[in-house]
Amino acid sequence: MDWLKHPGFFGTHATIGADVSQLMATFFTGLFVIGWIQARKRQSDAHHWLMLGGMVAMLGFFVSYYLFRQLGVLAFEGKEGFGGSEALYRNVFIPLLTFHIILVIIGLVMAVYMIVLGFRAQAIEQGRRILSGRILQTTWGKVGTIFGILCAVVAVYMVYLVAADRFRMGRLAVWVGLLALIAIVFAVEMAIQRIWPDGGARHRTLGRFTMIIYCILFVTGTTTYTMLYILYPGKIG
Repeated sequence: MDWLKHPGFFGTHATIGADVSQLMATFFTGLFVIGWIQARKRQSDAHHWLMLGGMVAMLGFFVSYYLFRQLGVLAFEGKEGFGGSEALYRNVFIPLLTFHIILVIIGLVMAVYMIVLGFRAQAIEQGRRILSGRILQTTWGKVGTIFGILCAVVAVYMVYLVAADRFRMGRLAVWVGLLALIAIVFAVEMAIQRIWPDGGARHRTLGRFTMIIYCILFVTGTTTYTMLYILYPGKIG
């Protein structure tokens, strides 16, 4: 991990970790734009696999960034990492950073939700994937059962780690965070399914919303990278 703290490869004041973060954000945004174009062209199979692979990879990256705090353009302590004025820091950078983090949380929730919804809303006709127009709803009982099983699996895993003397609070935080994310996804599903009971229509509408979120997320992340490592570099690395 010390390697990630070395000077980056973009030629800015960023570390390798920050440059990797920016590169991956660009890559994922590009993938999702391509996937959106595929959906518009009714290339359903290509859209399915590209978006599934892209969102799973993005979730893995965000877990590395936000839970382990090793990658990303925001890995600094306080204002020491920002070389601009106090007014710019408090009135521009911090609000932008806060907005960016909120979008990240929404993006993570929507990534998990859209993966699940994509599988639930699809149907196979003559070997080709299509979005089904059937009513797609679930019950609190089924949601509670699934979530209870997931919690039990995590609890058993934690007991195993304790018994093997491999338990760490960081690992517990990761799994609790994952369970919290899944709980939010279930809550979102229960609320949204009452607004759009049609599974296909729900997927199309929320797909456009998610695409907008990711594009704004890329812009805010790129802006924070530019401010932090190009315009107003501080004591980082």
